[in-house]
Amino acid sequence: MRAILRLIGENPDREGLVKTPERVAKSLQFLTQGYSQDGVEVVRSAVFEEPYSQMVLVRDIELYSLCEHHMLPFLGKCHVAYIPQGEITGLSKIARVVETYARRLQVQERLTEEIRDCLEEALHPLGVAVVIEAMHTCMTIRGVQKANAVTTTSAFSGIFLKSEPTRNEFLNLIKH
Repeated sequence: MRAILRLIGENPDREGLVKTPERVAKSLQFLTQGYSQDGVEVVRSAVFEEPYSQMVLVRDIELYSLCEHHMLPFLGKCHVAYIPQGEITGLSKIARVVETYARRLQVQERLTEEIRDCLEEALHPLGVAVVIEAMHTCMTIRGVQKANAVTTTSAFSGIFLKSEPTRNEFLNLIKH
Protein backbone atom coordinates (compact mmCIF):
# COMPACT_ATOMS: atom_id res chain seq x y z
CA MET A 1 0.00 0.00 0.00
CA ARG A 2 2.89 2.33 0.72
CA ALA A 3 4.20 1.68 -2.81
CA ILE A 4 0.79 2.43 -4.31
CA LEU A 5 0.61 5.68 -2.38
CA ARG A 6 4.01 6.63 -3.78
CA LEU A 7 2.96 5.65 -7.33
CA ILE A 8 -0.04 7.99 -7.24
CA GLY A 9 2.17 10.84 -6.07
CA GLU A 10 1.44 10.77 -2.34
CA ASN A 11 3.77 10.73 0.61
CA PRO A 12 3.02 7.61 2.72
CA ASP A 13 4.74 9.28 5.68
CA ARG A 14 2.29 12.19 5.68
CA GLU A 15 0.31 12.33 8.96
CA GLY A 16 -3.03 11.37 7.41
CA LEU A 17 -1.50 8.44 5.50
CA VAL A 18 0.88 6.87 8.02
CA LYS A 19 -1.68 4.33 9.22
CA THR A 20 -3.41 3.95 5.84
CA PRO A 21 -1.62 0.69 4.88
CA GLU A 22 -2.74 -0.91 8.14
CA ARG A 23 -6.31 0.39 7.71
CA VAL A 24 -6.45 -0.86 4.12
CA ALA A 25 -5.20 -4.30 5.19
CA LYS A 26 -7.89 -4.53 7.90
CA SER A 27 -10.52 -3.34 5.46
CA LEU A 28 -9.55 -5.96 2.88
CA GLN A 29 -9.55 -8.68 5.53
CA PHE A 30 -13.12 -7.73 6.41
CA LEU A 31 -14.27 -7.35 2.81
CA THR A 32 -12.87 -10.76 1.85
CA GLN A 33 -13.74 -12.74 4.98
CA GLY A 34 -15.92 -15.04 2.88
CA TYR A 35 -12.84 -17.03 1.88
CA SER A 36 -12.67 -18.41 5.41
CA GLN A 37 -16.33 -19.47 5.40
CA ASP A 38 -18.07 -22.46 3.83
CA GLY A 39 -21.56 -21.61 2.58
CA VAL A 40 -22.75 -25.22 2.64
CA GLU A 41 -21.71 -25.54 6.28
CA VAL A 42 -23.51 -22.26 7.06
CA VAL A 43 -26.76 -23.72 5.71
CA ARG A 44 -26.26 -27.15 7.24
CA SER A 45 -25.79 -25.60 10.69
CA ALA A 46 -29.55 -25.04 10.80
CA VAL A 47 -31.39 -27.68 8.75
CA PHE A 48 -34.73 -28.94 9.97
CA GLU A 49 -37.03 -31.68 8.72
CA GLU A 50 -40.24 -30.08 7.54
CA PRO A 51 -42.83 -31.33 5.04
CA TYR A 52 -43.36 -27.81 3.64
CA SER A 53 -43.15 -27.94 -0.16
CA GLN A 54 -44.00 -24.43 -1.34
CA MET A 55 -41.68 -21.61 -2.24
CA VAL A 56 -39.52 -20.04 0.48
CA LEU A 57 -38.35 -16.58 -0.60
CA VAL A 58 -36.03 -14.15 1.10
CA ARG A 59 -35.91 -10.95 -0.93
CA ASP A 60 -34.02 -7.69 -0.78
CA ILE A 61 -30.96 -9.13 0.97
CA GLU A 62 -28.41 -6.32 1.07
CA LEU A 63 -25.30 -7.20 -0.87
CA TYR A 64 -21.80 -5.69 -0.77
CA SER A 65 -18.91 -7.18 -2.73
CA LEU A 66 -15.64 -6.28 -4.44
CA CYS A 67 -15.26 -6.51 -8.20
CA GLU A 68 -12.26 -8.74 -8.87
CA HIS A 69 -11.27 -6.71 -11.92
CA HIS A 70 -10.86 -3.32 -10.22
CA MET A 71 -11.27 -4.16 -6.52
CA LEU A 72 -14.00 -1.56 -6.34
CA PRO A 73 -17.30 -2.21 -4.57
CA PHE A 74 -20.51 -3.37 -6.14
CA LEU A 75 -23.66 -3.26 -4.07
CA GLY A 76 -27.29 -4.06 -4.39
CA LYS A 77 -29.77 -6.68 -3.38
CA CYS A 78 -30.21 -10.38 -3.77
CA HIS A 79 -33.44 -12.37 -3.94
CA VAL A 80 -33.23 -16.08 -3.10
CA ALA A 81 -35.96 -18.71 -3.25
CA TYR A 82 -36.03 -22.45 -2.92
CA ILE A 83 -38.70 -25.13 -2.82
CA PRO A 84 -37.95 -27.57 -0.02
CA GLN A 85 -37.99 -31.31 -0.40
CA GLY A 86 -38.32 -32.40 3.22
CA GLU A 87 -35.75 -30.03 4.71
CA ILE A 88 -35.69 -26.30 5.39
CA THR A 89 -32.99 -24.01 6.74
CA GLY A 90 -33.13 -21.04 9.06
CA LEU A 91 -33.98 -17.92 7.08
CA SER A 92 -30.94 -16.06 8.38
CA LYS A 93 -28.76 -18.77 6.86
CA ILE A 94 -29.88 -17.72 3.38
CA ALA A 95 -28.70 -14.16 4.05
CA ARG A 96 -25.46 -15.55 5.52
CA VAL A 97 -24.84 -17.58 2.35
CA VAL A 98 -25.20 -14.41 0.28
CA GLU A 99 -22.76 -12.68 2.62
CA THR A 100 -20.28 -15.58 2.52
CA TYR A 101 -19.92 -15.52 -1.26
CA ALA A 102 -20.21 -11.74 -1.59
CA ARG A 103 -17.28 -11.26 0.80
CA ARG A 104 -14.82 -12.53 -1.79
CA LEU A 105 -13.34 -10.94 -4.88
CA GLN A 106 -16.20 -11.50 -7.30
CA VAL A 107 -17.96 -11.04 -10.56
CA GLN A 108 -21.73 -10.79 -10.22
CA GLU A 109 -22.38 -13.65 -12.62
CA ARG A 110 -20.32 -16.14 -10.58
CA LEU A 111 -21.72 -14.86 -7.29
CA THR A 112 -25.26 -15.55 -8.50
CA GLU A 113 -24.40 -19.13 -9.42
CA GLU A 114 -22.39 -19.80 -6.25
CA ILE A 115 -25.40 -18.89 -4.08
CA ARG A 116 -27.65 -21.17 -6.15
CA ASP A 117 -25.18 -24.06 -6.11
CA CYS A 118 -24.62 -23.77 -2.37
CA LEU A 119 -28.33 -24.10 -1.58
CA GLU A 120 -28.62 -26.97 -4.06
CA GLU A 121 -25.80 -28.87 -2.39
CA ALA A 122 -26.86 -28.16 1.18
CA LEU A 123 -30.62 -28.72 0.93
CA HIS A 124 -31.28 -30.82 -2.20
CA PRO A 125 -34.46 -28.82 -2.84
CA LEU A 126 -36.84 -29.14 -5.78
CA GLY A 127 -35.26 -25.98 -7.14
CA VAL A 128 -33.44 -22.74 -6.36
CA ALA A 129 -33.84 -19.26 -7.84
CA VAL A 130 -31.41 -16.37 -7.34
CA VAL A 131 -31.61 -12.86 -8.77
CA ILE A 132 -29.06 -10.15 -8.01
CA GLU A 133 -29.53 -6.48 -8.88
CA ALA A 134 -26.37 -4.46 -8.29
CA MET A 135 -24.67 -1.16 -9.00
CA HIS A 136 -20.98 -1.46 -9.82
CA THR A 137 -18.80 1.45 -8.80
CA CYS A 138 -16.28 0.40 -11.46
CA MET A 139 -18.95 1.63 -13.92
CA THR A 140 -20.27 4.59 -11.95
CA ILE A 141 -17.27 6.42 -10.53
CA ARG A 142 -14.72 5.54 -13.21
CA GLY A 143 -14.75 4.22 -16.77
CA VAL A 144 -18.07 4.95 -18.49
CA GLN A 145 -19.42 6.78 -15.41
CA LYS A 146 -23.04 5.68 -15.78
CA ALA A 147 -24.44 6.43 -12.33
CA ASN A 148 -27.83 4.78 -12.81
CA ALA A 149 -26.71 1.53 -14.43
CA VAL A 150 -27.91 -1.58 -12.61
CA THR A 151 -26.81 -5.08 -13.55
CA THR A 152 -29.26 -7.95 -13.07
CA THR A 153 -28.20 -11.58 -13.07
CA SER A 154 -30.22 -14.73 -12.46
CA ALA A 155 -29.54 -18.39 -11.80
CA PHE A 156 -32.22 -21.07 -11.64
CA SER A 157 -32.24 -24.81 -11.02
CA GLY A 158 -34.74 -27.63 -10.83
CA ILE A 159 -38.39 -26.66 -10.95
CA PHE A 160 -37.53 -23.00 -11.52
CA LEU A 161 -35.97 -24.04 -14.84
CA LYS A 162 -38.58 -26.63 -15.80
CA SER A 163 -41.77 -24.85 -14.77
CA GLU A 164 -42.53 -21.46 -16.29
CA PRO A 165 -45.40 -20.82 -13.82
CA THR A 166 -43.06 -21.45 -10.85
CA ARG A 167 -40.36 -19.22 -12.31
CA ASN A 168 -42.94 -16.50 -13.06
CA GLU A 169 -44.33 -16.72 -9.51
CA PHE A 170 -40.82 -16.05 -8.19
CA LEU A 171 -40.22 -13.19 -10.64
CA ASN A 172 -43.57 -11.60 -9.76
CA LEU A 173 -42.87 -11.87 -6.03
CA ILE A 174 -39.56 -9.99 -6.31
CA LYS A 175 -41.02 -7.10 -8.32
CA HIS A 176 -41.10 -3.82 -6.48
